[in-house]
Amino acid sequence: MEERVGRWWHQAITKVTRLDHPGAAVQLQDMQKCIAIFFRTAGGPAALRFTPASMQAVGGQRHWLQKLAGSGQRADTAQLEPDVLALPATLAVFDTVQLNRDLYLWLAMLSACFVHRGDWITDNLMASQKVLAQFPGFAARYQALLQAHLAQRPNVDRLGGEKAQAEAAVQSAFRATVVSAPKHHETNHASRLWRDFCRADFSPPWSTEVDPTRDQVYGQYQPQDVAAVWLWLSATASPATDRPPGQKGAEANQQAAALKDKQRRRTQATSHEQSRNAMVLPFRAEALMSWSEMVPVNRSTDDEEDGNALNAANDMDKLSVAPDGQTLASRVKFDLDLPSSSADDTPVGSGMTLPEWDYRRAILQPGHCLVQVMQAQHCAPFTPSVALRLTARRLRRRLETLRDAPRAVYGQDSGDEIDLDAWVRFHADQLDAATPCSDTPPIYTRRARLDRSLATLLLADLSLSTDAYATEQARVIDVIRDALFVFGEALHAAGDPFAIWGFSSVRRQHVRMQHLKTFDESWNDASRARVGAVKPGYYTRMGAAIRHATLQLANRPERKRLLMLLTDGKPNDLDVYEGRYGLEDTRQAVREAHVAGLIPFCVTIDEKAHDYLPMLFGQNGYAMVHQPQDLVGQLTQAWVTLSRR
Repeated sequence: MEERVGRWWHQAITKVTRLDHPGAAVQLQDMQKCIAIFFRTAGGPAALRFTPASMQAVGGQRHWLQKLAGSGQRADTAQLEPDVLALPATLAVFDTVQLNRDLYLWLAMLSACFVHRGDWITDNLMASQKVLAQFPGFAARYQALLQAHLAQRPNVDRLGGEKAQAEAAVQSAFRATVVSAPKHHETNHASRLWRDFCRADFSPPWSTEVDPTRDQVYGQYQPQDVAAVWLWLSATASPATDRPPGQKGAEANQQAAALKDKQRRRTQATSHEQSRNAMVLPFRAEALMSWSEMVPVNRSTDDEEDGNALNAANDMDKLSVAPDGQTLASRVKFDLDLPSSSADDTPVGSGMTLPEWDYRRAILQPGHCLVQVMQAQHCAPFTPSVALRLTARRLRRRLETLRDAPRAVYGQDSGDEIDLDAWVRFHADQLDAATPCSDTPPIYTRRARLDRSLATLLLADLSLSTDAYATEQARVIDVIRDALFVFGEALHAAGDPFAIWGFSSVRRQHVRMQHLKTFDESWNDASRARVGAVKPGYYTRMGAAIRHATLQLANRPERKRLLMLLTDGKPNDLDVYEGRYGLEDTRQAVREAHVAGLIPFCVTIDEKAHDYLPMLFGQNGYAMVHQPQDLVGQLTQAWVTLSRR
């Protein structure tokens, strides 16, 4: 009974003290595409991820009901980090849907132009100036947002001390951008708004004398000193922690998978040293003000799991992350040791060096990776199952039919059907009097049997993650092996030249390219045996593998060259090659493939591929297989679609 009354009281008092407008709420997931378009158009980096913001401490005056309910102390305002733009999961700040939608778009453009210099107010004002210079048509919407937000700000006269000064600084900075109502003779309202904004003086109007350290006046105030400022961003200059390369990756992924908690939290770097006087526990209870000031406890060394750990983490503004003095190599050394030469595959040649893109310095590092071609030893003959042979036979017949079928030829002066694109272009050209008229315009299509000029290279990810089970009966590597076999059988029937390679890596000095079939080899029993012998390797240095494949396809004489990548996850390796670094290098490698005239395409079975593959291959440059057993058919279907383009 007491718990029921407590829950009712909490819900009732929280509902009374709410200041948002649920009826006008806008969800981040509904605005994600629009936000991405505005962000990229404003010049934002393509590798930045969008994610829901976490709750952060805010200041300002609270009503006595808010104090009673314990609310009004935290808000999920926008936060910009080097790799992440965190926006509120739901915006219901204003009483209209349009204003809340405009706020999402404004924050997207503001973050694209934001430069972190450590002065919160000045940084936001300078970013606002850049946004309105680039998008003057948005000035009217910005002024509507500004007026609505100023109406919500607390009254400075009711505050005192540092709170009043901080709030006065924010409101005065906002009012420096407020312009008067449009005059009747001014027709271009947006241009006038922008002109008045540029003429506004951003110097602190509450200061009575000129301060030679003007840039430092704003710097004394931070977002937690005032009530939530929804039109501005808070930013950090660098990631919270920079752990040694060997200590990253696997541990965090395992903990995240086990925790099943999607709440995003901000972290800060700190150091944790083991005390020499283990039996001495200095403690001053009168100095303990918050969770953040408690005695440091290394949670990774606790013997028992704390059931309230998530609640404690949610109450903290930032989680302190410190290195524990151990390296990942010491804990998973068995993963890093390469097999002996007698048990390993046979190296072919001395290897070749390839560059790698470092986005932090914006340079292509020459000779940064060593790529070694490997070939399996003593491959046993591959015997596919009856079901797999039937699937391969069905797809082989389909591609044989497509090979002999006539294809459409566009832009002809006579034919069976109208080419609508050519017809529109022709009529648009006729509007220009200088364009000569033609009695036989090329606006028709006809079907004819033509010689196809197509080369395909299939690149398969053979990393250690493929050792996991995709279904109850088969591992991921088994599904990939079946897909490679069927793909080879189908393309052999189509008669087009193709090559099949696998890849994995152990740091940049050992990128393994598994030789399965080259363009110069025929699809025979030896090729099938090498495909049947594929096994899980190590890690996924995807950029080097794509560059190696690009070099092979770039030398092909065919008019159309397809580079197809088959993977089950994002790029990663033991050194710095993870997170944004790996994504940026892969993106650069895909861009180089486009420049070389190739058509890169990715087929993946990763359920989270939508989070990163559009940035790597584009919105139409990948296909996601939801059921691993459908990979065989999906891979061949993707090739058929690409070959018709």
